[in-house]
Amino acid sequence: MTVTKYSANGNDFIIFHAKEKMDRSELAKKLCHRQNGVGADGMVVLLPHNEYDFEWEFYNADGSYAAMCGNASRAVAHYAVEKGISKDDRSIFLTGAGVIRATVNGLYVVSDMVAPRIIDQNIEAFGERWWLIDSGVPHLVAFRDSIDHFDIPQMRSLREQYNANVNIAMIKEGDLYVRTYERGVEDETLACGTGMVACYIRAHVEGRLGEMVRTFPKSGDELYLSFENGIYRFGGKVTKTFIAETLI
Repeated sequence: MTVTKYSANGNDFIIFHAKEKMDRSELAKKLCHRQNGVGADGMVVLLPHNEYDFEWEFYNADGSYAAMCGNASRAVAHYAVEKGISKDDRSIFLTGAGVIRATVNGLYVVSDMVAPRIIDQNIEAFGERWWLIDSGVPHLVAFRDSIDHFDIPQMRSLREQYNANVNIAMIKEGDLYVRTYERGVEDETLACGTGMVACYIRAHVEGRLGEMVRTFPKSGDELYLSFENGIYRFGGKVTKTFIAETLI
């Protein structure tokens, strides 16, 4: 089986296309294993669809299913355009969270995110006020003056209590900085698209940030988030790392 490895700002994915749906959770666990497989945060399978360019199956590294992944949406759009699955540098596809529209310009990809849902704005935990936002998948968001310290046991406790990804963020000189503990990976990742979007949503709703902001995840890569015509958009470069034939 041939697979393509992508990195979207440190968030890495194994991508391939197939003809039919099936449970590929065990395959995802094997392929995503860092030592014994290809190694990735997640696996995406593109499947035929009658209305859209394709639909996807997204699996976390532990084999669990996820409805949406912002960084994967950009990597998959690039893959689909390159493979001819999507045409004219535009990709429209169905995820578990809804329809994603993405525009591909070389390696720079912008995804229109699904409409968010603010679930709770008043969660008190560890002396902070957290928001719970569904930006395709659920995210807890807290803002701090500094995000240098990332307490994994604390993040894991919140993840388990609310069954959500956990983000800490800060605003510095007008830029947004985010660190994320991702469920399904069960650790901090170098970048999380829906996490950055969730942090921007809270900051935007609270009036801390305007209609466009430069954003930096742990990887240090530069991305952009914007709010245009009622749509949250997420843009940045992706990297096709390699194509591999796997015997797993």
